[in-house]
Amino acid sequence: MPVLVQAQPEKAVIDKVVATVGSEIILLSEVQEQISYARQQQPDLPEEYACVVLQNQLVQKLLVNQAKLDSVEVREEEVENQLEARVERLRTYFNQDEQAIEEYYGQNVNAIKEQMRGDMRSQLLAERMQAKITEKATITPSEVKAFFNAIPVDSLPYFNSEVEVREIVYKPLVNAEEKAKARARIEEYRQRITEGGESFAELAKKYSDDPGSGSKGGDLGWQKRGTFVPEFEATVYNLEPDQISQIIETEFGFHIIQLLERRGNLVHARHILIRPEITEADLDLAIEKLDSIRQLILSNNVTFSTAVKVFGDKNTSSYNNDGRVANPRTGNTFFEVADLDTNIFFAIDGLDPGDITEPVPFRAPDGTRFFRLVLLQSRSKPHKADLKQDYNRIQAAALEQKKGDYIEHWVLDKLQKTYLSIGNLYKDCPNLQLLLAQTQPERP
Repeated sequence: MPVLVQAQPEKAVIDKVVATVGSEIILLSEVQEQISYARQQQPDLPEEYACVVLQNQLVQKLLVNQAKLDSVEVREEEVENQLEARVERLRTYFNQDEQAIEEYYGQNVNAIKEQMRGDMRSQLLAERMQAKITEKATITPSEVKAFFNAIPVDSLPYFNSEVEVREIVYKPLVNAEEKAKARARIEEYRQRITEGGESFAELAKKYSDDPGSGSKGGDLGWQKRGTFVPEFEATVYNLEPDQISQIIETEFGFHIIQLLERRGNLVHARHILIRPEITEADLDLAIEKLDSIRQLILSNNVTFSTAVKVFGDKNTSSYNNDGRVANPRTGNTFFEVADLDTNIFFAIDGLDPGDITEPVPFRAPDGTRFFRLVLLQSRSKPHKADLKQDYNRIQAAALEQKKGDYIEHWVLDKLQKTYLSIGNLYKDCPNLQLLLAQTQPERP
């Protein structure tokens, strides 16, 4: 069952307000949807879990109420981008079958987006307000030490062996002959659309080399300014609705673009991408290039950091992080072995810290072929949490706890100055009774 969208195909016939915070209300349906979502993950949740859900929603609504009072802004394009991302995950779940989505939810994708719009705006307002409350939270070394020392020894977390890696990513250069072939292909497709009257979407489905949009007729969804590479962006923002661009070349290949709609800085477009083929000779030249870069580093003629900047691909996230690879699961640069890309895992197996791999081939999610050199920066042994060895991780945990304290104190303070009403359905929840006892809201 999909959990990406909480709207269900059938809604309760009767809805009612179960709580009010300032000018914000909480509906019974909102509580029920959250409980339904949670039970998909944990079916045996007790009935009392509804009390926890309502308390969380009270805090969320309090943040939204204050955000509106403080004139905190969320731009429409931010809401649209988040909605589009959520809908894209929904499409992925249903294998891009929009008819299946409509059958399940009883409404089309656009209607689902509009139904979620208010909740998404509130979510972003609450997040923005929470960030405002905690923006000045800092943590000192003595506070980190106190946080660590407060953890019972038998409760200290155990960390598996972890590695840090750095990389130089290199994209093979395409030869002139293959570029000419690719350009000729896209010229043909443009002519078939503009002169032959063929469907842009159908040609995109058949021929586009963009795996993300090709199956959707080249549809890129709503995107904000700054999303696309410069050449693509300059073109799409200068098109009129339904106009088809001239052929443009980017680092990905050759494109033709059709603008479908524009709302201010948001554009909805589709494209056809044709990538020049990378030949075996091109790949061999890339390996030779990386081998020579590796020798320069090993002979101390250039540092790894310098090699990243001079030879690395500027579009990789590691390029702007001195070659350090970030773990997408944790956000830091430490990887447990199970989290590593398979190719990197085998490449660094048996290496010592400071060693550099031979060129390692890989493909980006969009199918682009690359090579990389990988430097094993560090490798830790399995161990219990240690203040010195794991300081950065412990510091981050201590800071998060402090931010949580900031929010808790802020909530209790604001509830003393904000109207709060809890309906009969949940008035006996022990946690909500405690919350009411701790605050004295001013009632009109």
